[in-house]
Amino acid sequence: MSTHGQLSDLRLQLDDAITYGTVDEATELAREGLFEAQRKGLKGEIEYFKGQIMILKEDFEAAITHFDAAIRHNPSDGAAYNDRALSMVELGIIDEALRYFNKGIEVEPDYATIYHNKGWLLNNIGQHTEAIECFKKALALDPKRAVTYDNLADALFNLGDFQGALVSYKKVLTLLGPGRLEGLREEIGKQIHALEQKIAKQNKRV
Repeated sequence: MSTHGQLSDLRLQLDDAITYGTVDEATELAREGLFEAQRKGLKGEIEYFKGQIMILKEDFEAAITHFDAAIRHNPSDGAAYNDRALSMVELGIIDEALRYFNKGIEVEPDYATIYHNKGWLLNNIGQHTEAIECFKKALALDPKRAVTYDNLADALFNLGDFQGALVSYKKVLTLLGPGRLEGLREEIGKQIHALEQKIAKQNKRV
């Protein structure tokens, strides 16, 4: 059994819904996970899915309480550390959030999502080089994470590596495939067009 417990498939579906879907879809999956956890009497999973529901309700302090309980029941649950850290970010507690990301990585070093989210935070606070290292670790563990390539492209752009950003954005479109998330595909298409123009101008000046 993985450190994510017996409901790992539902956790993955929930993660996908939070990333690409709607709040309603994610809430339905979180409630389904909570029901299954209660039916099986899995205390750590019960607390984890309660925490997810609180995040979706934007009650981040309550979410932290549930994730702390999940961690007490299963100290090797990297996802609970990850989601506690994300709740702290929402409350503006940045340094402590990074500490919880690191704790999660320590207990579950093969969990790609936590590297991604640590990278996302580092990129947002201006530590772009460190963010890129986190994104690369996430992709080494899960090479098909379109959202990580999207964030990697942004970090590379922030460092002025426009060619690298362009390659990463194109990878996002490849991984999403046709017909999926048209709004996101359109937005990334605009980013690609802008980058191609920027690179062409640079080449003219050389």
